Amino acid sequence: MECVNETLVTEFVFLGFSSLAGLQQLLFAVFLLVYLFTLGTNAIIISTIVLDRALHTPMYFFLAVLSCFETCYTFVIVPKMLVDLLAQKKAISFLGCAIQMFSFLFLGCSHSFLLAAMGYDRYVAICDPLRYTVLMGHGVCVRLVAAACACGFTVAQIITSLVFHLPFHSSNQLHHFFCDISPVLKVASYHTHFSQIVIIMLCALVLVIPLLLILVSYIRIISAILQFPSTLGRYKAFSTCASHLIIVIVHYGCACFIYLRLKSYYSSSQDVLISVSYTILTPLFNPMIYSLRNKEFKSALQRVVGRTICLS
Repeated sequence: MECVNETLVTEFVFLGFSSLAGLQQLLFAVFLLVYLFTLGTNAIIISTIVLDRALHTPMYFFLAVLSCFETCYTFVIVPKMLVDLLAQKKAISFLGCAIQMFSFLFLGCSHSFLLAAMGYDRYVAICDPLRYTVLMGHGVCVRLVAAACACGFTVAQIITSLVFHLPFHSSNQLHHFFCDISPVLKVASYHTHFSQIVIIMLCALVLVIPLLLILVSYIRIISAILQFPSTLGRYKAFSTCASHLIIVIVHYGCACFIYLRLKSYYSSSQDVLISVSYTILTPLFNPMIYSLRNKEFKSALQRVVGRTICLS
């Protein structure tokens, strides 16, 4: 649709990869392979954790939920992006854009709060191991995940409502490959500083509060680990936290760069590059960082595969 002044926008056109017209088929092949590999590894992680009783612990429960979030997260963005890479017109309806933004924000915000819950799990396991099974019982874990989802749902609903209640008359061209907050705000006809401040404050709330909780957990964890008498004990304790720390640094580093900025500092080319990393590459590496390099998980996977072969 060609938008003119005073005409309400009914669809948006993505221009995220318009400067790479000659490479779009190659990008489609690469992103498709990465997406299928990501789906496969997450399916292996979830099914192994469900089927092997040795992995029915809080840490692996949170890991299974994290894999579910990342599978849904990529499903919201990547299939549409793959279709657009081969399409002449890369469009999405106004309602479809709102649904995509809400779903993406809900899963992303829930992911942030889930990482905080996982940090608390590591804190209890290392700093209070004798009461670990009591403090991190299955009911507690379920409530932590439910709280993360409730917070993510609330923040996503408020931000999506604020953004899509703005008037869109002047342009429908988004310099991005999905309906993220900054590119959609940029094409709004006008918006108040109040709405922008509320959105930035909510993004800060989602990013800063979980990150502070994680930092407090790790300050306590590190001080506890340094008191361990043996070097081997310290090494094992640090290794159980290393994977979580890597994911935290990547997730919050990308998210803070994208969302904790005013509109005047928005750069479409930088945001597209960073967005590719956290929507496609990060979900690819997370399973390998968390599980496929983990000896306990690999042993459980071998048991599950062995039982499956025996049954067949």
